[in-house]
Amino acid sequence: MIKKLYDWVLSWAHRPHGAWALFILAFAESSFFPIPPDVLLIALAISIPARAFRFALVASLGSVIGGAAGYAIGLYFMELIGYNIIELYGIADKYEYVQAMYRTYDAWAVGVAGFTPIPYKAFTITAGAFEINFWVFLVASFVSRSARFFIIGLLIYKFGSPIRDFIEKYFNILTIIFIALLVGGFVLLKFVI
Repeated sequence: MIKKLYDWVLSWAHRPHGAWALFILAFAESSFFPIPPDVLLIALAISIPARAFRFALVASLGSVIGGAAGYAIGLYFMELIGYNIIELYGIADKYEYVQAMYRTYDAWAVGVAGFTPIPYKAFTITAGAFEINFWVFLVASFVSRSARFFIIGLLIYKFGSPIRDFIEKYFNILTIIFIALLVGGFVLLKFVI
């Protein structure tokens, strides 16, 4: 079943709307959706390595704009939906601690969350709720998310088909590692913060 999903995701690279699907996924992941856009970015870039940087840019822009939407959720709709989202990611009981992190580290907190497997949406929403400087938030988001996605794009552009062959050969192991990293990000967010 996972192999079918992988093949379906790869098929987006040959569709005229694959980049739009990546943009929408990156947007949604930065504000409320749990699945990171890296999966589709990798699939699209592997399918057409010459467009790896274009796909990285699309993911970056979608993620930053989605982060701004997450910021707006925290700023204007925290009571209505923001608390529900951060509760879903297990940080509702650490709300004040995250606020202290923002006061102490400001852009660094956003930058670290944007680059690591820590659920970025929890930081975008709380950034709005704590009213950190929006422009600082945008710059930190752009730098960290772009670095993350362009590193992926660079690796795929440079290694192309061998990376695809490697992924297909070790698909099951890589899937387990990816899920472990995703779950680890949620655990890190819940217990470390």
